[in-house]
Amino acid sequence: MQSPYDNVAHMDGLTPALQTNKVLRNTYMMLGLTMFPTVVGAYLGMNLNFAFAAGHPFMFAIGMMAVMMGLFFGISANRESGLGVMLLLLLTGFMGVMLGPILQVALHLRNGAEIVGLAAGGTGAIFLTLAGIANTTKRDFGFLGKFLMVGIVLLILASLANIFFHIPALALTISAVAVLLFSGFLLFDVSRVVNGGESNYVMATLAIYLDIYNIFINLLQLLMALMGDRD
Repeated sequence: MQSPYDNVAHMDGLTPALQTNKVLRNTYMMLGLTMFPTVVGAYLGMNLNFAFAAGHPFMFAIGMMAVMMGLFFGISANRESGLGVMLLLLLTGFMGVMLGPILQVALHLRNGAEIVGLAAGGTGAIFLTLAGIANTTKRDFGFLGKFLMVGIVLLILASLANIFFHIPALALTISAVAVLLFSGFLLFDVSRVVNGGESNYVMATLAIYLDIYNIFINLLQLLMALMGDRD
């Protein structure tokens, strides 16, 4: 089946390698752009009252997932148009707002600002390292796909179980495994773009953004548990 980008490459006179580089460049540019609505959304989220979420966690989670899935569908359906870009920015703003509860908890710690900064810096370091590996080696990390999917299913099951059992050690283990797992997804997703497996920069940006987002959240949870100064 012919990729919609084949015709674009032909019209622009681009070789497949140059087209891949163009997609990668656009992905990184778009990824940088998504940080702005995320930061704005996070600022708004820190100033919202999430009492409903605390009192009705399942209803809140279902509502949040419904919004996210709707935006995912809209982005995928419009990935070849400007509307897809706008929906992607809307999604990242929404994801920023959803950082509100964990940031509120983190910033109530005496060293909360330091912990948030460390989590952001650590996430950036992980991204730069893994993206560098994928870009430099040009190795196809597609073989990780099946292992990562099994891992995410097990992680979801463990997370659901811990909602009922509330075992602190298990929560820490889940966060640590999640950092490793989404780091694997990050390497996998960047590698797909580098090797021409993903030819649409909107979808590539969405996948890499979600990897980074989940690494940050889980790294923040780990640092809060290990370093948090609660007076």
